[in-house]
Amino acid sequence: MTIDHALAVVSVSDFDRSHRWYEGFFNRPATNVPMPGQLAEWRITNGGWLQMHREPEHAGHSLFNLAVDDIAAAVASLRDRDYEPGDIVGVNNGVSLSSVTDPDGNIITLIGNFREDY
Repeated sequence: MTIDHALAVVSVSDFDRSHRWYEGFFNRPATNVPMPGQLAEWRITNGGWLQMHREPEHAGHSLFNLAVDDIAAAVASLRDRDYEPGDIVGVNNGVSLSSVTDPDGNIITLIGNFREDY
């Protein structure tokens, strides 16, 4: 089996509100909107995607982690755009985290100093 793409899904209750929120979060429009009113996608890396799906019964229970190259700059950029990420917290082996919630309460965590091997 060959896997070419990994797609994380975040369930939301209100497509239009969340679509605007994620466009602001990523600071760009969705890469694809294959199902208007139901599904929008952002290509995050070459093979990594976030799918935002209107599924009210599951909204608010998603977790999505993003490894960033400069967590302080990422947090500052979000704050400059009126998002409210938490303080940067050191956790282990030099890794740091900051989380922000979308309008439904889904948690997006930024990871600083992520590495594949510890």
